Amino acid sequence: MIPPSRNPRSTDPSLAVVAHDRVYRSLRAQVMHGELMPGKALTLRGIGKTFGVSMTPAREALRRLVAEGALTLSASGRVTTPALSGERIEELAAIRALLEPELASRALPRVHIALIERMESINAANLEAAMRRDPVAYIRTNLEFHRAFYLRAQSPAMLAMVETVWLQLGPTMRALYARLRRNGAPPHHRMIIAALKAGDEPALRLALRTDVTQGLRHMLSMTATE
Repeated sequence: MIPPSRNPRSTDPSLAVVAHDRVYRSLRAQVMHGELMPGKALTLRGIGKTFGVSMTPAREALRRLVAEGALTLSASGRVTTPALSGERIEELAAIRALLEPELASRALPRVHIALIERMESINAANLEAAMRRDPVAYIRTNLEFHRAFYLRAQSPAMLAMVETVWLQLGPTMRALYARLRRNGAPPHHRMIIAALKAGDEPALRLALRTDVTQGLRHMLSMTATE
């Protein structure tokens, strides 16, 4: 198990908080963007060495990520990135299909041309990542495309729930997308942008739901053949 924290009297609490937050944010991004493969073990010693921090901020960062579902904690205390079953992928896909069209609908009235242009730019970067067959950059730009839009919904609680799902999917998406060898950006991104330009909410919801479910359906089909 992750042992309880101990703060030496000589340690400045404010510095410990800063170190913990830095480690937490860095590891969180690595998990979400698929920089870590499924089942990757993380240790306090390894994190401390990588980030140049003591055991306390490393421990608190791991504890927080386990609580978010970004990492799993076994009965023996081993901390790893999640390795998802087909059933778990299907469950998370259903959650995305429910929440993300709703976020899109809430964001639509606040969309402006500068946001659409930014999403087109992110989608171009996503295409470049696909052409380079860079799964980490592909996942990162794919999520950036969605998050830039969802921020306009001004629904932080709902967005936090969606990001928790992205966290759980990150490592498995990396493993499977690397094998998928996609050579283009998701086709439904163009449909999302077209719906935004037209202000068409039904088309936007359909494009979002299809985009989310189709990608995860590919993942499910691949796990079924393993």
